[in-house]
Amino acid sequence: MKIIVPMAGRGSRLRPHTLTVPKPLIPVAGKPIVHRLVSDIAKVLGGQIEEVAFILGDPAFFGDDVVESLMQLAESLGAKGSIYRQDEPLGTGHAIMSAKDSLSGPAVIAYADTLIRADFDLDKSADSVIWVKQVDKPEAFGVVKLSEENEIVELVEKPEEFVSDLAVIGIYYFKDVSVLKNELQYVLDNDIINGGEYQINDGIKRMMEKGMKFVPGKVDEWMDCGNKNVTVETNQRMLGFLEKDGEGLIADSIQKENANIIEPCFIGENVMLKNTTVGPYVSVGADTVIENSTVKNSLIQSKSTIKNANLDNAMIGNHVVFDGNFETISIGDYSVME
Repeated sequence: MKIIVPMAGRGSRLRPHTLTVPKPLIPVAGKPIVHRLVSDIAKVLGGQIEEVAFILGDPAFFGDDVVESLMQLAESLGAKGSIYRQDEPLGTGHAIMSAKDSLSGPAVIAYADTLIRADFDLDKSADSVIWVKQVDKPEAFGVVKLSEENEIVELVEKPEEFVSDLAVIGIYYFKDVSVLKNELQYVLDNDIINGGEYQINDGIKRMMEKGMKFVPGKVDEWMDCGNKNVTVETNQRMLGFLEKDGEGLIADSIQKENANIIEPCFIGENVMLKNTTVGPYVSVGADTVIENSTVKNSLIQSKSTIKNANLDNAMIGNHVVFDGNFETISIGDYSVME
């Protein structure tokens, strides 16, 4: 089994956090989004993962440090790591075809801007499984239309009239992904464009037209990381899940002075907490200092200093200095203070 991970986008909806860090590498509950996603998919699939292929964008943004992190992720699963580049942002189908040398045999394709919680047996008799989640407002999503035999017969993007409430979450299984490769090659060769881009759905639709069997795979939880508010909410939900799983979330190396931690929280290595209450639902990256503050429902990354703050629903990046009693200020592009 292979896992193919397109992650070439720059994550503009999550600025300023994605100006220097690709969105899939932003940590949620102490672990980068793409690391959590790939590890959770590997657990669901079971068995040996042969290869994890990552499709990256501009090397100036997805540099050597990103490549090293992703290769270590593949190695942690006992898999070969492969790196491909999508030179132009020409859509999901184009991104997948950037990794065409790895498109053979059984594979899962997963877009690295979402997290899941799932526990089910994969129907490997089907030609493809499209993972879906029941949603309250299907008109805001791409959804699947099912037959009486519970097979997927159509993909509908943001339906104006009700088709189903099963939203496509961006994770797909293919019994032989080379079939998708052949159909996407046809899409590229014939310049079949939707929304100005080459789409994976056009390859999937061609497979359906040839009578291939598509079935839904339902996930228990689907958590988005598209913008600041939903990422903070996803961090909150993930901390809750990890606490129930009994996972250790607070490093032994933290230093506390007159400080209180209200769990669940992730507190990274060498964090200093002084005259501070942290939690619930807070993630704090390594080597961060928080003094004279109250922080809840927030995500703070590494090597930052927070003083005299009262934070709720906050997302703070790396190497940030924030003093709630500020008299002078220096803020870059896309920053928000509310």
